[in-house]
Amino acid sequence: MSESRTRHRAAAAVLGAVALTAGAITTGLTLPAASAASWPSPNGSQAVTKSIPVSGTVDGGMKRYYGSGDLGSGGQDEGQDPLFDLKDGATLKNVILGAPAADGVHCAGSCTLQNVWWEDVGEDAATFRGTGKTYNVIGGGARKASDKVFQFNGGGTLNISGFAVQDFGKLVRSCGNCSSQYKRTINVSNTEVTAPGKAIGGINTNYGDSLTLRGITIIGDSSKKIVPCQKYIGNNTGKEPTENGSGPDGTYCKYSSSDITYR
Repeated sequence: MSESRTRHRAAAAVLGAVALTAGAITTGLTLPAASAASWPSPNGSQAVTKSIPVSGTVDGGMKRYYGSGDLGSGGQDEGQDPLFDLKDGATLKNVILGAPAADGVHCAGSCTLQNVWWEDVGEDAATFRGTGKTYNVIGGGARKASDKVFQFNGGGTLNISGFAVQDFGKLVRSCGNCSSQYKRTINVSNTEVTAPGKAIGGINTNYGDSLTLRGITIIGDSSKKIVPCQKYIGNNTGKEPTENGSGPDGTYCKYSSSDITYR
């Protein structure tokens, strides 16, 4: 894809994110569905042998970064280091994460991931930490995530807009068994979901989590196997959480049939 088209999609995603106001969520305004994803071509490549710290804003210029050395196993082991380690308040934009991607991106606190693409998700694409923070994913996409794309371990609000996901387990999971648990609010809008996949989001009802879906397009899932919102009973003991139903309820899973388009 040309650089101009990449910039166009990034700009469109930003506009979509701006449209996702608190009022749109609370009033139930149905936002337009995402357009078909155009996966970008990299502008060069760079091996990463040690996590890259990010403070302030870093623009990768659409370069591909991939793990090497200690970050090059490509496995699913928990506890791997990330390619990018974002400090509280940092922004990472216009980056492609190639394979192996280790544990992708870590956010120590509030962060923004803008037009970031994962060609082959490693352990997780991004992990969000901290308490009472706001995390924004604007544009970009991820594919080949055998488990989760986004792991929400901290507390606060995670906003995902203008995103595209293909071949995945869950797009986002509120941690089901972290030693410290919080109430987590997740908003997903104008996002394209392409089968195969298991669930868009997983949340813990016993901690007061919520998942709001607006303008979701699901592609290639005529049998509707992808669960929009899976509910769990979470814990802080490390045990596997138990499922607690699925589907819209107005409290934990906030969406209606008009918020999801199948094609």
